[in-house]
This record gives sequence, C-alpha cells and structure tokens, in this order.
Amino acid sequence: MTRESAPEELTWNLKDLFADQAAWEAARVEIEGMLPLLEAFRGKLGEGARTVADCLQAQETLHVKLVRVSTYARLQQAQDGTNPEFQANSARMEDLISRVNSGLAFIRSELLSMPDGLLERYLDEEPELGAFRRSLLNLLRTKPYALSPDTEAALAALGEVLGSPYTVYQRSKLSDMTFAPVKDGAGAEKPVSFALFEADYEESPDPVLRRAAFESFTHTLTTYRHTIAAAYATEVKKQTVLSRLRGYPSVTRMLLEPQEVEQEIYENVIHIIRVELAPAMRRFAKLKERVLGLDRIRFSDLKAPLDPDFSPPVTIEEAGRLLKEALAVMGTEYSDIIHAALTERWVDYADNIGKSTGAFCSSPYGVHSYVMLTWANTMRSAFFLAHELGHAGHLMLAARSQRYVNFRPSMFFIEAPSTLNELLLARHIVKQSEEPRLKRWVLLQLMNTYYHNFVTHLLEADMQRRVYEAAEFGTPLTAAKLTALKEAVLREFWGDAVELDEGAGLTWMRQPHYYMGLYPYTYAAGLTVSTQVAAMIEAEGQTAVDRWLRVLKAGGTLDPLELAQLAGVDMSSPAPIRAAVGYVSSIVEELERMF
Repeated sequence: MTRESAPEELTWNLKDLFADQAAWEAARVEIEGMLPLLEAFRGKLGEGARTVADCLQAQETLHVKLVRVSTYARLQQAQDGTNPEFQANSARMEDLISRVNSGLAFIRSELLSMPDGLLERYLDEEPELGAFRRSLLNLLRTKPYALSPDTEAALAALGEVLGSPYTVYQRSKLSDMTFAPVKDGAGAEKPVSFALFEADYEESPDPVLRRAAFESFTHTLTTYRHTIAAAYATEVKKQTVLSRLRGYPSVTRMLLEPQEVEQEIYENVIHIIRVELAPAMRRFAKLKERVLGLDRIRFSDLKAPLDPDFSPPVTIEEAGRLLKEALAVMGTEYSDIIHAALTERWVDYADNIGKSTGAFCSSPYGVHSYVMLTWANTMRSAFFLAHELGHAGHLMLAARSQRYVNFRPSMFFIEAPSTLNELLLARHIVKQSEEPRLKRWVLLQLMNTYYHNFVTHLLEADMQRRVYEAAEFGTPLTAAKLTALKEAVLREFWGDAVELDEGAGLTWMRQPHYYMGLYPYTYAAGLTVSTQVAAMIEAEGQTAVDRWLRVLKAGGTLDPLELAQLAGVDMSSPAPIRAAVGYVSSIVEELERMF
C-alpha cells in the first residue's frame, strides 16, 4: 500500500517532533542562526577554562536542536523514501549537517592544538567543564591522529559527499528496486518487496513460496549489484584513505577508537563465535532438513520455521500485552516508557511502498524514542519489537539521567539492552505454561534471536573484516569480488551442511550496517552481555535488576567494558563469549531431543 493509505494506528506520530513542515523549517533556520554565535569563539579557546566551558555548552545546545531536526527528516525518509518532499528535506538536512560540522570543526582543532597539560588544567579549574571531562579526555587520546585545522574543516564540509555511499545504497534499495511476483505452493500469486521477503517469505513454512521468493529477491539484487558494489567500495575506500591520512595502523583500529574497544576484544568476538558456534549451527540446519523433510537444506531454507503448525498469528495488541508483562520486572519507570511507546504511536508498524526495511529505534535527546519495523503478525515481529523497545527504554533512561554529551554509550555496548528484552520475553512466555510444545516453540524463538545476532550479524562482521583487509592490500572491490568474499564466509561457517542457493553470495547487498563503521559485530558483543545478565536476573532477582538499571542510566559516562563490569560481566575475557556459545549449543541439543 502507499503511505497515504496506511491506517493511522499503524504509523508513528511525527507531530511530537514538529507540528508540521513549517515548524521544522523554522527550527532548521534557527540552527543556521546559531552558527555565528559559535563562530565568535574561534581563536579564543586558549584564553581560559571559562571560555572553553561556554563554547562547549553552546555547542551542546546546538547539537540537541540539530538532532531533533535531523531525526524528523530521517524518519520521514524512512517511512517513505519515494516521497519527493521527504527526499528534499533529507538533502537539505545533509547540507545543514555538513555546514554545522564544518563550522564547528575549529573547536576540536583548537582543543587538540593546546599545549600539553593545558586542557587538563582547565578541567581542574572550571567546575562547569565537569560534564565534558570524559569527552575531552577521549578527544585528547585522538591527538596523535589529528590533521591540520584546515584539513579537518575541509573534511567536515565534505560530510554530505563523504556520506553519499550510504545515501546511494538506501535510494537504490528503497526507491528503485522492484521484485517480480511469485506463486506459493497452492498456485496463488504473491507480491514481493524487500520488507515482505525479509519479514515474511524468508520465514514461510511453504518451501515453494520461500524458495521462489528468494529467487525473485536475488534476481533483483543481481541487476543492481554493480551499482551497490560501487557505493560500498567507495565507502570502504573512504575509511581506508582516512585511516592512512590520520596515521592509524589500520582502518580497523581507526573504526574501533570511538567504540573504546581494543582490537583483541573485537577479534575475540568474531573468531570465537565464528569457529566455536559453527558446529552447533550446522547441527541445527540438519535438524531442520530432517524435520521439514527437505531433500537438501539450502541457504534459502535456514529461516524456515521448525514447527509451523504451532506458530499462531500474533497481533500487535497481543504482542504489546506480552511485552508489558515480560518487562514488568524492570520496574515502574521502565515499564511506563514501554506503555507509552505502545499506546502513544511511537511505533511504525505499516508495510508501505518506500518504507525502510528491517527495524530500528531512533532516540532524539529531549523527545521520546521512535521505533520502525514492519509487522508480520508473527512472534518474530514481537521479538523485534521487544528488541527495539530495549533501545528506547535504555536511551530514554540515559537521557533522563545524563546531559546530551554523556547520554549515549559506546556502540560496542548498544545492543546489550535490546537483546536482553528478547531474552526476558522468551523467559516470560515459558513461565506462562508447562506445556512441552510451548517450551519448544520458545526455544525456537530464542534460536531466532541468536541466529540473528550470532550468525547473520556475526557473518556480516566477518565479511567486513575481510573486505577491509582486501582494501588495505589494494584489491579492487568489484561486485564479483564482494560476492566471492561473502560466499567464502558462508561456506566456511556452514561447511557442507547447507547448500548455497545461486545468489546467496549477494547477501552483502542486504544490510545497511556495512556503511556504519564496525557495527555488525556489536550485536554479538551485546547479546553476549545480555545472555549473562538474563541469567543473573533469573538467579538474583531484584539485585540484578537494580544493577542493570544503574547501567542503563549511566549512559555514556563509562566505557563499554566498565558498563559490562557494572552489570557483572567481564568482557575483557573470552569466558562470557564462550559461555554464550555454550548456551546456544545447549539449546540446539535440547531441540534435537525434543524433535
């Protein structure tokens, strides 16, 4: 359906951000008017601690307003990428962000060019700088990699251009791609879209529909492979060149720096899960092959339900009730956020032309969160909703407890609160009944969660690692090369347990995460943390919950390993990763017994 025909109750309410286009335009103009006020600080940050404090506070105020304005444009574009007005708003927003970043680049450069020890002295002298202490000390750690002020300003001015690979990818995917309809096992014709395939057909119990939809989907991907390869190759080249210009030993080290994570931990997450989880996942694939009566399990079959007869439709209302019950353990403040999200149109459920695929949560500081997903009337949709509301609950608690400069934690930790909600939902459903088939069904939902984070996203991370290695060796990243790399990743993980359909290697075209730095592996890191925390909540009750709430409210005031440690998990050690892999293996073993 078109966006205009989508029922209002299935859409989010962007009026909570701005009443209308005119209000958004006025806010955008206001931000432009704030730039000269900040320009007045240029060349003066060495005058004293008070001047630095005033400048940083003014910058923070501007950024809060900018986030609200940019979120409005981004969410419009996400709800309908075919809308010309939304495309124009998005372009204007990208231009404004580039001008802001360019105009404020002097702040970073002047702080980094101060004599050694001066900024630390300012921190001791001026109480108003206390809120900025952590961000300033993190900034100082990047001093060896800073470029000249003019170069930094030029790079900031080119922000829209440097962000174009992601824009090209999204426009191609959401505005241009069309898919041929297919027939299901009963001969009925079914339309195919990016969202329908990923949210419905890929998990269909009908092998005819599932495999035909995969063929239609990958056929369209094939026609766009050179365009998307050029966009992705440009993104990789950009990051590779920047890492060399700044003097980082590798692009990986540069991308891990803002995450505050050592490369050893990054490598541990990818290597341990990729190698040690593979045997269990191969057994899980073979279990599907046997139970579903398939002659050979293919890549396109991996998300087929193992017990389709026990997978009743789940309405939005039913999912909301289950979620509120499952998350009640988190206390009143957290539960109130979840209730408001479900009743005050914070969530966009509609499936319309031009809508962004997948699911995400956007949490603009000072406003409530927004969640986008495409509702498919399945329990998997309920788990996606639980996941995104985990982001909402986390970042809203953090925003209430911390200033803007300190409210968002490292990307390394960002997926822990979201995946914990999925685990709490699963445990709640099990507790509702002792019926064996229900327990088996919930274990299958848990396997979906671990598959999504420990397989889909983990293999994205493995692919990403290989792509950057190839780029640093000067290997051209053509469509053929990217497809071959992805096929190698899939073959090494699945071995001969799974037959790769023609087109399986094009999976690199499906996810936007490749344009977001080293994001994919953080799903596995977050789920490792949440697996341990869920077990602690089960064992300790309120004590573990209180500890977790302190973690959520800490926002970005601690580094990711400190946040995990506060929750009781030592991510500096491989032990939690191996424990999570062991837990998934135990689920597979139990499912083998149950079937």
